[in-house]
Amino acid sequence: MAATITAADVNKLRQQTGAGMMDCRKALVESDGDFEKAVDYLRKKGQKVAALRSDRETKEGVIIAKTAADGKSGVVLALGCETDFVAKNEDFIKFAQSIVDLALSTGVNTLEELGAAALDGATVNDKVNDQVAKIGEKITLAKFEKISAGSVTAYIHGNYRMGVLVGFSAPASEEVGKDIAMQIAAMNPIAVDADGVPAEVVAREKEIAIEQIKAEGKPADMAEKIAAGKINKFYKDNTLLQQAFVKDANKSVGDYLKSVSADLKVTGFSRIALG
Repeated sequence: MAATITAADVNKLRQQTGAGMMDCRKALVESDGDFEKAVDYLRKKGQKVAALRSDRETKEGVIIAKTAADGKSGVVLALGCETDFVAKNEDFIKFAQSIVDLALSTGVNTLEELGAAALDGATVNDKVNDQVAKIGEKITLAKFEKISAGSVTAYIHGNYRMGVLVGFSAPASEEVGKDIAMQIAAMNPIAVDADGVPAEVVAREKEIAIEQIKAEGKPADMAEKIAAGKINKFYKDNTLLQQAFVKDANKSVGDYLKSVSADLKVTGFSRIALG
């Protein structure tokens, strides 16, 4: 005898999973009223929807950056979706925030660990699939990064469209932390200083510079010297401490930090943006 599916059962399943009423009723019917099997049915439906939409791009979404209570670590997460309409939904933003809170409380270090972490009785990956079933769009844990340092500043820019983490060697004031984070958001440096630029990047820039110099007809014996100058310009434009400080172009970011404290150093940073 088939189980009797009540409106209360449907509503209970809907409240837990966020799926539509008709989907919840069908899940309960297919599962003969077994609540746990119905939840699994909806998860499987979510996974199927995700597979069917795997060719869709998640160019929209929200980015959440947040520091731990002790201020010594921080995480930044990009939760992707297909449309701006979903990205601006308050429940979607809260879902992203709940994942970030979980990451901070559990101390996960990688995207894989985050996806496998338990959130309200299921894995984060399962919860993402629940969102797929509920919303009908491809939803992805797109990017996740973590920084630990003497102190960490988190900054969210442009209505959740970019997140920045900055690690400092020692506690930094809120103003200093925000100044450096905004610099990173605006100027997108590739490393803290020249030592942090990958050797292959330097080699490529040098090769390009030398070819440009040869194309300009300059003597070969001058190429190395001119290329060195171009590399120094590359560092000035693309490494955080050598960049012109956005709030005062007459000084570098490194000069600004020295004016705050000779002992305050940037140990690392992370910048994640949509698109």
